[in-house]
Amino acid sequence: MLREKRVRRLVVSEASALPEAIVPAVEVLRAGGVIAYPTETLYGLGADALNPDAVLRVYEIKGRHSRQALPVIVADREMLAQVASRIPPAAIRLAETFWPGPLTLVLPARRDLPAALLGGGDTIAVRVSGSLLCCELSRMLGRPVTATSANLSGEPDLRTAEEIEQVLGDRVDLILDAGPARGTRPSTVVDCSGEKLRILRVGVIPPEELKERVPDLDWT
Repeated sequence: MLREKRVRRLVVSEASALPEAIVPAVEVLRAGGVIAYPTETLYGLGADALNPDAVLRVYEIKGRHSRQALPVIVADREMLAQVASRIPPAAIRLAETFWPGPLTLVLPARRDLPAALLGGGDTIAVRVSGSLLCCELSRMLGRPVTATSANLSGEPDLRTAEEIEQVLGDRVDLILDAGPARGTRPSTVVDCSGEKLRILRVGVIPPEELKERVPDLDWT
């Protein structure tokens, strides 16, 4: 009788997020695989954001519409050059103030990014995570990592590795298990690609805090 395939789970923590602890996850990403991993907010689905086939797998796993772009995490501000064609001064101010942390910035995208990553658009949503583990994944890979929530599109967030395994089954190649998700809300999203800043999603950082800490920026 055939045995059901079980997805591999690796127990990790911020304290153990040293390179050797997450080598298996980085190897999966390099091979074009997809992992579920903890961020400072919710669990995310991670793939090499510059690998078109890996990006398409993320859409398939989530059942996400192909016109919905995927956000990414980068290791540091220097890695923004891999995804953004330019970084407006307002985005630099916000990054200096809130990164690493749960703030996603929408920036003009490089033309050579995988089309699927952008969902047919010309911008990229990116952040430097407040999670050491996330930053290490991207740093060791040397490339941006997709950071869409680890759930089925339109369905409730999955808050534990057990829930992810139950719902997504063996569609992911590896789950990094760090216990229950640390947050209850996603990152806040600010569009920096136009003349004025627009808050597209209210998440962990409330609009009042954004405007209080950078009051001289031009908000809509």
